[in-house]
Amino acid sequence: MPDTPVTHLNAMPARKTVLDNGVRILTLDMPHVRSVSMGIWVNIGSRNESDAENGLSHFIEHMIFKGTEKRSAFDIARAFDAIGGYSNAFTSMETTCFHARVMDSHSETMIDILTDIFLNPAFSREDIERERPVILQEIGMVEDTPDEYVHMLAGETFWGGHPLGRSILGSRENIFRFDSQTLRQFFNTAYSPSKTLIAAAGRIDHDRLVDRIGPLFDRQAAEHIRPASPPPPARSRMDIFEKDLEQAHICINASGLPISHDKRYTLSMLNTLLGGNMSSRLFQSIREQRGLAYSVYSFVSSYLDAGMFGVYAGVDSANAPETITLILEELARIKHDAPDMTDMKNAREYTKGSLLLSSESNDNQMVRLAQSEFYFGRATSMDEIFSQIDSVTPEDIQNLACELFQPDQVSLTLLGPAGDRSAIEGAFHPSV
Repeated sequence: MPDTPVTHLNAMPARKTVLDNGVRILTLDMPHVRSVSMGIWVNIGSRNESDAENGLSHFIEHMIFKGTEKRSAFDIARAFDAIGGYSNAFTSMETTCFHARVMDSHSETMIDILTDIFLNPAFSREDIERERPVILQEIGMVEDTPDEYVHMLAGETFWGGHPLGRSILGSRENIFRFDSQTLRQFFNTAYSPSKTLIAAAGRIDHDRLVDRIGPLFDRQAAEHIRPASPPPPARSRMDIFEKDLEQAHICINASGLPISHDKRYTLSMLNTLLGGNMSSRLFQSIREQRGLAYSVYSFVSSYLDAGMFGVYAGVDSANAPETITLILEELARIKHDAPDMTDMKNAREYTKGSLLLSSESNDNQMVRLAQSEFYFGRATSMDEIFSQIDSVTPEDIQNLACELFQPDQVSLTLLGPAGDRSAIEGAFHPSV
């Protein structure tokens, strides 16, 4: 189990140990805080599922907290409550994480519980039957939240039948079908040692953590190869989903970049300039100057080998055609009008400020440790990131916009009252 020095995050040394079977343990000591955040990560998500398996990673996320060989779900909940701790989990397209945060004086209890629920899940038939309707309710809750649901629909529109275009929650048909054997088989084959990572940030002793959990995780099951799906092609398409709502919820999507692409900081700056804050072009044009939307913003979704850029706006259906036109005009304008130096300076400071403020949270540092390891194989320092941000030029922004915003790679998704469909179709002419 060699102990490897890692580059620094905020000038504080992170440490990494790799167990003999490939499990990685990373820590970042933050002595100025009195808490510890720890996550057990698996580099497996909904993208690694077949159509018949879609929703399994998320179902397992729920079931991990429902009991082990020695703890019931109530025992787990009561143990965290008794120490004033916080525990949760999440599933993404490419990762699953089970995490907790406690006072440093209770770190041993947290380590014991998280290790137990990950290594010894019961997956009992009774617990699965009780949790099944909860997941079905979660699916319904997303469908009842249009500003969230439209993003899921937009993924389907942009990625088509590729796994990146599917819901992480899975289909109702699959949720009804999954049983204990299905969950256990996926867990035993997908959650392999080389895909597993333990990340902790806060007041934490690396050697003590390795001594405590290393022998347990070193016994993790043998390796199984479960490759991710190949990168998908982007599509130019328009999908309108009629629903009786107060607003028309609009998503316009274009190609993005993989998460480790060397132009990722240029993309981050492009996103900030277009719709990342209140002084951005889209916010000013659509909300401040015309009052068409309360919520309008741009966003980036980046994965191992693919990416998507997007713009969201919620508007009155009568204003949908104008809003679509304005969004496309802003995408086209940044291809022809490079940002001036004042806008560049403001975007740089906003981007760096957001990163620096988030780094003061040990929850965020724990997440950064894991994601940096998965996608880059190392931790990255703030100095390195800031240097990359400072090196982005207006011409870099303009060139990347020209590269990404291609007419044959722009899609439109609208959820809600469509109003004048012909006007929407006329507005969506991706001539960016």
